[in-house]
Amino acid sequence: MATVLTTSRAFATCYKAQEVLKNAGLDINIITPSKPLQSDELVKLVNNVDAIIAGLDFIDDKVIKAASPMLKIIARNGVGYDRVDLKSASENNVYVTITPGTNSISVCELAFSLMTGLSRKVHLMDSYVREGSWKREPGIELFGKTIGILGTGAIGKNLALRCLAFGMNVIAYDLYPDKELIEKYHVKYVNDPQEIYQVADFISLHLPAVKQTHHMINKQSIDLMKKDVFIINTSRGELIDDDALYEALVTNRIKGAGLDVFTMEPFTDQRFFKLNNVILTPHSGAFTQEATEKTLIMAAKEVVRVLSGEKPLHPVN
Repeated sequence: MATVLTTSRAFATCYKAQEVLKNAGLDINIITPSKPLQSDELVKLVNNVDAIIAGLDFIDDKVIKAASPMLKIIARNGVGYDRVDLKSASENNVYVTITPGTNSISVCELAFSLMTGLSRKVHLMDSYVREGSWKREPGIELFGKTIGILGTGAIGKNLALRCLAFGMNVIAYDLYPDKELIEKYHVKYVNDPQEIYQVADFISLHLPAVKQTHHMINKQSIDLMKKDVFIINTSRGELIDDDALYEALVTNRIKGAGLDVFTMEPFTDQRFFKLNNVILTPHSGAFTQEATEKTLIMAAKEVVRVLSGEKPLHPVN
């Protein structure tokens, strides 16, 4: 009987996804770590494993070789795969798959809620009421403001539609512009993110963590931005230089930031905890009942396909 290792904490309570594997006659080894597993931790778990349904774990060459030649597929529970060594996977005949579209609504809704929370300073006024104060904070409307969306895949596109519904001006950057956003919704695309930095009131990041995007938000890019800009990141922590962002926040060079993702998770940089112009959430963009179920079921179905001798629907290598 083939064995599937799952390291996504949500899998333990997603019975529909478990049924997909059980109905295919697969044995399931469910691990529920408190945080993403490092390579050295995974190496100890992958012996005689035919498939891995992975969360945000670090799956490098050592892990893949330790699981070879049994391992056939690494099914990512989500759309990011920067923590998986694609080169090693390909060399060892291991498919790496993702689950496109399953969490796009959930992530874009969190990005939007970070925007509204920051614009109305909800986090501050909540703390005042709890302390017995009736202090109010002046906010701003989203209506008429300009949002720059960097990356218009499923998440960025859904965010654009919601911003348009709120009467915002939407400009975007993507190597592959969305035809529908241009033709039906008249979203303006720019050729360089710098054009967004210079005019946007809100900047929302929806790009993968690759060499070209590493620390794209840095001192130089921040210097181009408006002083009342808000930066939202629900994509990958590696897109932002933390030191540059902290300096901009603490000096009020920018208005604020909403961060759901970080270079190191759990996030423990105490400097940010003392700031009142930042909202921090624990990489929870896709953590809704609906997205979790859809994502895990799709990942499980990819595992079944591959272990049945078929090709996966959403490979990235």
